[in-house]
Amino acid sequence: MDIFHAAVAVDPTRPLLTFYDDATGERTELSGTTLDNWVAKTANLLVDGCGLGPGDVAAILLPPHWQTAAVLLGAWSAGLSVAYTAPALGTVTGPAEVAFVAADLVGRAPDAGDRFVLGLAPIALPMRDVPAGFVDYAAEVRGHGDHFRPYAPVRGTDPATAEGTTHEELCRVARESAAMHRLGPTDRVLVDAAEAVHPLKWLLTPLAAGASIVLCAGLDPAAVGRRIEAERITRVLS
Repeated sequence: MDIFHAAVAVDPTRPLLTFYDDATGERTELSGTTLDNWVAKTANLLVDGCGLGPGDVAAILLPPHWQTAAVLLGAWSAGLSVAYTAPALGTVTGPAEVAFVAADLVGRAPDAGDRFVLGLAPIALPMRDVPAGFVDYAAEVRGHGDHFRPYAPVRGTDPATAEGTTHEELCRVARESAAMHRLGPTDRVLVDAAEAVHPLKWLLTPLAAGASIVLCAGLDPAAVGRRIEAERITRVLS
């Protein structure tokens, strides 16, 4: 996706996505280069591992998380259409060739030829017990290459969502949202994962501005001021 690669290009070494889970104390920071590697690995998993590409659908039932960003951006890089539902919003419906589901939501997983489960553990640790009928994403994706080159470029007119929204349309909405929030490439944006559940808000809007993201799950209201100071936040996305 163009807006992702443009955001990485601002400075590949800077923190592009920092993830907090205040319930567990986790803090994971990914530079543009590191996130790009995870995105490439995911795209290679889909293309080389699953034999998928343009015209195929990835069903994604995951909360806002840095690994969710890798899955979404990897699917779009590989030319797949995404059927996304945040866990709080329901269940993914409709046909899909591949599914990515959080470990605590496998009972709501849609049918798909390939199904990956994500434990969403710190530093992407592999799962100890993998549910029957699923493959551990964190363990499987590591074996794929850090660089991805599609067999055919993804076109702006190709569908980015299962509903038919194109890449051009999705990126345009993200850029409009970034402009509305007055975001720029020097901004470091705090996002409450509980309030911004859709990736258009917590992922694509900051990326469209080239901004750096600090995504916080289980955000402790008492810690917001300290988080803003410690992470040098310039904008709060609400």
